[in-house]
Amino acid sequence: MPVYRERLWPTPWIYIATLLLVPASILVLAPVSMAAGIVTGIVLYGACVGTLSLTSPVIEVSDGTLSAGRATVPLSQTGEAVAADEARSRVEMGTGLDARAYLVTRGWVKTLVRVPIVDTADPVPYWLVSSRRANELAAAINGSRRPEHGESAD
Repeated sequence: MPVYRERLWPTPWIYIATLLLVPASILVLAPVSMAAGIVTGIVLYGACVGTLSLTSPVIEVSDGTLSAGRATVPLSQTGEAVAADEARSRVEMGTGLDARAYLVTRGWVKTLVRVPIVDTADPVPYWLVSSRRANELAAAINGSRRPEHGESAD
């Protein structure tokens, strides 16, 4: 059972904006065939909605691992996760960004979590992960890294 799970669905305005494909297709194909323009617009809109939905990444903390998109890292190889508010997220994704960082970000999600990678053999210094509930994600990562009751912290 996951400690934390979130899917980064696109916001409704993105689906509404892609709806403009329908009139654009009609406009382009109307001189040839109005029916072809309508059908093409509907098919293009359906393809865009399907692609946006199917490719939205899942962020999950479960069984001592963090999964973000297609990548997974053991929490034992991570440092303390820090949630970033909207202003800090802009800095993290702009002037503060290390080109070696692993990114699972979406422009429609305004907050993110920075997860340092402490494994010296890993060339990735940290992960930046978008999350609508950044504080909860950081708490789940940090809480899951704690030693289990009864384990020695030698």
